[in-house]
Amino acid sequence: MDKTERERHGARPRKKLRRSDKERTVMALFRNDNGTLKCRFQGENLWLLPWGQNALRVVSRPMCEPELPAWALLEPKNGPVSIEIQESEASIAVGGIRAVVRRMYWPDRLEITYYNAKGEVLLAERPGTGALNIQPRFFKPIVAGDFKLTVGFAADDGEKLYGMGQYQQDVLDVKYSTFELAQRNSQASVPFVLSNKGYGFLWHNPAIGRASFGRNLMEWSAESTKQMDYWICAGDTPRDIERQYADAVGHAPEMPEYGLGFWQCKLRYWNQEQLLNVAREYHRRGIPVDVIVVDFFHWPHMGDFRFDEEFWPDPKAMVEELKSMGMELMVSVWPQVSLKSENFREMDEEGFLARCDKGMNCQMRFVDEDTLFFDATNPDARAWLWQKIKKNYHDNGVRVFWLDEAEPEYGTYDFDNYRYYSGTVAQTGNLYPQAYARTFYEGMKGEGQEKVVNLLRCAWAGSARYGALVWSGDIHSDFATLRKQVCAGLNMGIAGIPWWTTDIGGFAGGDPKDENFRELIVRWFQWGAFCPVMRLHGNRVPDERVFRKTGEELLPSGADNEIWSFGDKAYEILKNLIDFRETMRPYVRALMQEAHEDGAPVMRTMFFAFPEDEATWDLRDQYMFGPDVLVAPVLDAGAVQRAVYLPKGAQWTDLHTGKTYAGGQTLACDAPLERIPVFLRDGSHPDWIGKI
Repeated sequence: MDKTERERHGARPRKKLRRSDKERTVMALFRNDNGTLKCRFQGENLWLLPWGQNALRVVSRPMCEPELPAWALLEPKNGPVSIEIQESEASIAVGGIRAVVRRMYWPDRLEITYYNAKGEVLLAERPGTGALNIQPRFFKPIVAGDFKLTVGFAADDGEKLYGMGQYQQDVLDVKYSTFELAQRNSQASVPFVLSNKGYGFLWHNPAIGRASFGRNLMEWSAESTKQMDYWICAGDTPRDIERQYADAVGHAPEMPEYGLGFWQCKLRYWNQEQLLNVAREYHRRGIPVDVIVVDFFHWPHMGDFRFDEEFWPDPKAMVEELKSMGMELMVSVWPQVSLKSENFREMDEEGFLARCDKGMNCQMRFVDEDTLFFDATNPDARAWLWQKIKKNYHDNGVRVFWLDEAEPEYGTYDFDNYRYYSGTVAQTGNLYPQAYARTFYEGMKGEGQEKVVNLLRCAWAGSARYGALVWSGDIHSDFATLRKQVCAGLNMGIAGIPWWTTDIGGFAGGDPKDENFRELIVRWFQWGAFCPVMRLHGNRVPDERVFRKTGEELLPSGADNEIWSFGDKAYEILKNLIDFRETMRPYVRALMQEAHEDGAPVMRTMFFAFPEDEATWDLRDQYMFGPDVLVAPVLDAGAVQRAVYLPKGAQWTDLHTGKTYAGGQTLACDAPLERIPVFLRDGSHPDWIGKI
């Protein structure tokens, strides 16, 4: 480091040292430990480890050596490593990324800067700012506990950032945004960002916290933690970064064939004959359905993990009849265990339930039942639950599960009041949905099921490798909410969750007889045909009351939600879209295989496919469905036209008219109710033209 650079970084002028003094200074600060750069300074132990072909894992812990928990990161296949140690700085290079750790003064600290292969700065820790005495890695002790951690990086005003999972907002570029790092119903916190500067960054810490990407500072925080832990990679393109991230946390498995077509669902088919009659009607009309769903409260009490015999007398025969019509049965499983459940006492005594640290040991009240959550982070609890699921569902032929409440959804989100096997929820709570998916994935694989997909309402880093198909939660049925889902799905893809979907039509509300809702369901269905999984669901109004033979009233069932429920005009459009999804089946199969092998999202931001076209980095309401299909959903009530940008570097064919356009221009596209603007790249799939 020359004099000018030393002054810029706040380093003191060099002073002459005797050789023995110099050796002791270097050894005290930096050490090459079998390819890991280890730094020890003022009680902090900072390690930089190679973790991939062009990636590093960075951990730090006060007063003792860090640990390397396998929260999401898998064992790496590393590229060649180079470590250099000098008097007041050290560096580690892995493939195309290089980190330099410098000893800084006033205040004394170690400061990290990351560079790409060209020597350009990718990311740098916040400077110490002289007399302000601000540390880039600040561990604030919690009395009689661990630490509240804040890690700051210098901001770049021209940077664009994407990912972070699923948040209910119409925001794609998350620069200048702040995020709660916590799981909630319709919020899936997956703390990975991709930068247009050429790096990917994973905050590898499942603690409740916060991320802020401001004009002056990028900051990550954990409310309670033992150490700092993050992963960073360099890549020349978004695809390259996504591939490395998938390698680091795990690829999605192969999608089973029944994940490619149309899924039928509603809140809720409440008895066996009702569900079979719906399936028979679809079959009679010649409308292909890959999956049909038994929703929640098909059980006597939450936590019984079985069908209620009064309403579901012969599950095995039901599954067999559905299979004869080409349909798989998906069954909802909740992680809540009611105090009234036949399994409560055993699970409570075995320690298979989450605990409250303060107050009454109740975590959610729903339908007049007090419940606690199954502890998915406990390996013994996972094994126990799977045996129940196997006996009551899997042995009856059920091969797809709907893992609802996967956040889990606490009655009050007092994250500091709950405790798992893995630790307090404040420290490890964001891990829960990944562990919940793991429970079923490992059980199903153990039974010899080759391809596994399960529907979950939440995810964290690494969830994809456990067959997690995430949907966007209990969202409202309106156009404003529809618009938010496009950004949610695109950012989930960037965050490493390629299997993603929504409740077509929204979950909460919607009268099938209302013309305004019929417009919404058509527009949502059009978009759903070009989502990774096409699934119709919702709690339509008005409700249907449900009773036991004894007269006891149970949870109601929503109004009809089949494609013939919304009038003749909508029916013809929706049926045509299901048929077109079948036309696309070979293409969708190939996209799922690419996600499995290469880590590419199925639903892709425009810049993923066209990173050299600067205009694509700002497009949030259109996207690529795989490499060939540009989709521009209609997201406003009453709209019959919308603007579509066709990226440079390709020719584009209108799916409806067959007319071809050059890239690099914006079109005003006609979009009557029966039409969603879609364009095919470079002459691909000519047999699709005019099919919808």
